[in-house]
Amino acid sequence: MIITNSKERIRFLRFAVVGTVGAVIDFSVFNLLTSLLLFNPILAQAISFSAAVTSNFIWNRYWTYPDSRSKSLTNQVLQFVIVNVIGLLIRTPLIAWLGPKLISFFNQFPPPFKLSAVLAGHNVALAFAVGVIMLWNFFVNRFWTYSDVKSS
Repeated sequence: MIITNSKERIRFLRFAVVGTVGAVIDFSVFNLLTSLLLFNPILAQAISFSAAVTSNFIWNRYWTYPDSRSKSLTNQVLQFVIVNVIGLLIRTPLIAWLGPKLISFFNQFPPPFKLSAVLAGHNVALAFAVGVIMLWNFFVNRFWTYSDVKSS
């Protein structure tokens, strides 16, 4: 579908750009909360995820899927939130499991640029989770939240 359909390829690329902006928001809020405000990383990632999801919904509705208007805004927001809450439920255990393992790893082999092992471990775990959830979000949102958009 994405490989053979140029319109879907463009949608996926726009979704990826929106996701990149969302990832910058996610990482920025996460690092602000954990490094400066000393939040628990699990709570911080839930807050940072919520900030990114808000940005992502707005940009996806108006830029990635501007032709998606047969569903009400309320219905699309609800579907988008459900998809992303499930994504958060997938992401949180990934980060909770992977973060401590990566911190232990980075304690043995200090990361470059004088990053702390904790900062490096948390950010690599977050990056992995963001990648996994990006795929989940694209496919489920494309075929459920934005199902009113024609593929050709």
